[in-house]
Amino acid sequence: MFRSLRETSPDIVQVTVNGQPVRVPSGQTVWSALALSGQPVTRKAALSGEDRSAYCAMGVCFECMVEINGEPNQQACLHKVAPDMVITSQNITETTKATNAGL
Repeated sequence: MFRSLRETSPDIVQVTVNGQPVRVPSGQTVWSALALSGQPVTRKAALSGEDRSAYCAMGVCFECMVEINGEPNQQACLHKVAPDMVITSQNITETTKATNAGL
């Protein structure tokens, strides 16, 4: 369903998406890495629990919030992938909260 417009990029980076290693062209956004890996869900809606994903893909809607390298609530559409980056979909509900792993 999704394909990269940068498939010819000579630089490939490996990231981890929800525990799975994924190789993507450098310069891709975190959200595109999720989509290319077949895991476009960024988070669960807090009240309904429904799957959410990037809507605007330009940083306005905040639907693409993920955890990047242990930091929650990062906009996947605004961050570019980096080697060894760890990306995790969020599941924040009424009864849970986002926490910083290092604090």
